[in-house]
Amino acid sequence: MAKASDIKNGNILRFNGELVQVEEFLHRTPGNLRAFYQARMRNVKSGKLVEYRFRTDEEVDIARVETSNYQYLYEDGDALVIMDNETFDQHNVPKKLFGTAVKFLKEGMNVVVAFESDEPIMGQIPNSVELEIAYTEPAVKGDTSASALKNATVETGAEIKVPLFINIGDKVKVDTGSGSYVERVKG
Repeated sequence: MAKASDIKNGNILRFNGELVQVEEFLHRTPGNLRAFYQARMRNVKSGKLVEYRFRTDEEVDIARVETSNYQYLYEDGDALVIMDNETFDQHNVPKKLFGTAVKFLKEGMNVVVAFESDEPIMGQIPNSVELEIAYTEPAVKGDTSASALKNATVETGAEIKVPLFINIGDKVKVDTGSGSYVERVKG
């Protein structure tokens, strides 16, 4: 067990039986009162925000979380099969760890997954990915308003909005957080 003073931003704690990640951790010393630590933490599974005041000598359970790079191999029902880039071990992790960005995952892509005692707790894909346009309507001549966008389907099956000059077969960079078009990839 560690003391509250050992906590740092980004640590993952076992707090009230749940795993939480510390987002903000401040030391407070109000006037004539005892010092304490004010923590803002986010539940890893549900995403709920938790605020708590730790006494300076309070014991906390800092979880041992191992984060590593993995290669996404394929989809298996509600799970994704990933492979460790160093040991070549394969793991099944739930799709929901990656949130809505999972629709931009392409086989062979590198992802980051965090495990806490052999249980996957967090997943993250790159902030932007390069994908090929599988289908889009051709642009209509004369339809060139300032920021006209049209629907397009990328190779993973996800739908995004792209500018009118994008055609089938073009490669585009997509922001995985917002699902928006960033730029056309040259070459």
